[in-house]
Amino acid sequence: MPKTKQQHLDRTSGPKRILALDGGGIRGILTLEYLSLMEKMLRERSGKDDLLLCDYFDLIGGTSTGSIIAAGLACGMTVADLQKLYHRIGTNVFEGAFWRQGLLAPKFKSGPLQKALEAQLGTDTTVDSDRVRTGLMIMTKRLDTGSPWPLHNHPDARYAKHDGQLRLAEVVRASTAAPTYFSPQDITITSRDGHKVDGAFVDGGVSPFNDPALQLLMLAALNGHGFRWSIGKDQLLLISVGTAVFKKTYSTEEITGMPSVQQGLVSLQSLMDDCGRVNQAMLQWLTHCLTPWTIDRAVQGMEQDSESGPQMGTYARYNVLLETGWLKNQLAIDRTPDTLAKIAAMDDPNNMDELADIGRLAAARQVKPEHFPAAFDIT
Repeated sequence: MPKTKQQHLDRTSGPKRILALDGGGIRGILTLEYLSLMEKMLRERSGKDDLLLCDYFDLIGGTSTGSIIAAGLACGMTVADLQKLYHRIGTNVFEGAFWRQGLLAPKFKSGPLQKALEAQLGTDTTVDSDRVRTGLMIMTKRLDTGSPWPLHNHPDARYAKHDGQLRLAEVVRASTAAPTYFSPQDITITSRDGHKVDGAFVDGGVSPFNDPALQLLMLAALNGHGFRWSIGKDQLLLISVGTAVFKKTYSTEEITGMPSVQQGLVSLQSLMDDCGRVNQAMLQWLTHCLTPWTIDRAVQGMEQDSESGPQMGTYARYNVLLETGWLKNQLAIDRTPDTLAKIAAMDDPNNMDELADIGRLAAARQVKPEHFPAAFDIT
């Protein structure tokens, strides 16, 4: 029989497995190709044709589009279910109006996304609901106080009594509320003195954790979050899946000639890129890293740092670089920079088929059975 949620969370029962899912809008369709291969591989390995990723992973966490996938998986959805959901979201949610450019009003209405989430997760499903079958973390940010909020369902957490009663669809919608794309999500919460207050929550991607893997490692290990799982390369497996990296560069003249509001948006994107790189470096340093990515020219892939570091867990990171050279060398895909800039758009459903194709090729090359050591097999 599959584990119960209580067994997944039980700190005395190990080892533990964590799945981290990045933000990235409609590019989440690429993430699903990695998960599809992972689901197939784990089913074959376990001999269980109906195995779900929530049966294998003890904690699934996501930011923004990754939170949609994380919540769906944790509630027992298959990857195929989520692929169908993404195509519906692409059709019904990302419909802008000519006057909505993201400056004076958000580009997209929030209602269709909220409706889609409630249809899949349940209108009244709470974060601590029994419908959630394993550990779950949704990364969002309370913008009115500037506080990152990793909302999760461990009953021993400091704020479990309150956080657990929040509606899951509402929390996921908050995590997807990217500034300029969707309006903030208003959630009624309990303040420190016990009074009810309203908080304005936005996309977790504007915290340091658009890639939530480091936050999930802290969630598992740090006392205040309640998990308090054992750490070590044979005790903790952390699998992290991205939504493709695309970095647009500008000439000096382009930057200096931009309107101030555009400079601000470019700066925010640059800061998010910096956070992603720092998170990746920290994880490759702190873990037994199976998939070293080049951080920069100085530290490169940090293989020696990983080998001599604390090795708090075993870690694998899957992602795609939307760069002409990388795609050609790694996946034999030939695309111009202008084409890649169009593919990288996080809100254009016309890119979904090509993103899925890229994800399928990348998954076949990157996901390996040895990234899931036998010590972490389920019985």
